[in-house]
Amino acid sequence: MLKSMTGYGRVKEENEAREITVEIRSVNHRYLDLNIKVPRVCGYLEDPVSKAAQAAIARGKVDIFVTVRAKEGSDIRITPNMPVIRGYLDALKQVSQAYGVSDEVNALALIRLPDAMEEDKEEADADELTAQVLAVMGKALEEYNAMRAREGARLCEDVAYRAGLLREYVDFVEQRSPECVEEYRAKIAARMEEILDGSELAQTRILQEAALYADKVNVTEEIVRLRSHLAQLDSMLKSPVAVGRKLDFLVQEMNRETNTIGSKANDFQIANKVVDMKAEIEKIREQIQNLE
Repeated sequence: MLKSMTGYGRVKEENEAREITVEIRSVNHRYLDLNIKVPRVCGYLEDPVSKAAQAAIARGKVDIFVTVRAKEGSDIRITPNMPVIRGYLDALKQVSQAYGVSDEVNALALIRLPDAMEEDKEEADADELTAQVLAVMGKALEEYNAMRAREGARLCEDVAYRAGLLREYVDFVEQRSPECVEEYRAKIAARMEEILDGSELAQTRILQEAALYADKVNVTEEIVRLRSHLAQLDSMLKSPVAVGRKLDFLVQEMNRETNTIGSKANDFQIANKVVDMKAEIEKIREQIQNLE
């Protein structure tokens, strides 16, 4: 079943070192427009995230937000600054010798001295973090696609219903069209009989006029094409791949055939039915604008 282009998915997972969140949301767009936000220090994540998105999404304006938060202390390493501490000890020894004071000092006092300890932030392993982010993204995509599939099913159901109405309207036009020709022939016959008194010329003119009118209002070709388009529509609605753009083109063709029927048919009933057809085609067009 086709999917909607509107969807949302968000997954957050934690491990020993960090918390990873991937959020995906999208709206309608003619093509695939990706907007990916990753932490500034993890810019290398953008390319694999983009590839994963392109493999799962065909169309839509898609925003993907990746957040990586290190757990407290998990990426911090405290180490003694040995050259600085050695300098402090040498200075203490010099003071002790010069002034005859004790040079006793404990480790706690030393590490409290300025710059005696160094704080290093460990960089996350790029391959490890990429794998973790893609795993979370895979789950977010499942949630996102499940929502799109549910919405797509509702859209396809509505489109199929309206396609059924169109078939009924096409059947009516097909049945009514020859009736129009017969009514016109009867009207012409009555007029010719009145003018030409039932002469052979009158009969010939009646046949000629009726034939010309029948050719002018003949919508058989348009009806055949409309039925073909409706059959294609049914098939596309069951497609396992994205066909939204093809559907858009198909609906344009359906509208074109309907306009031609309206311009050909010189009949009030058919004209009214063409208005109904155009209304349903417009509703179908609006719905497929949301399909991937």
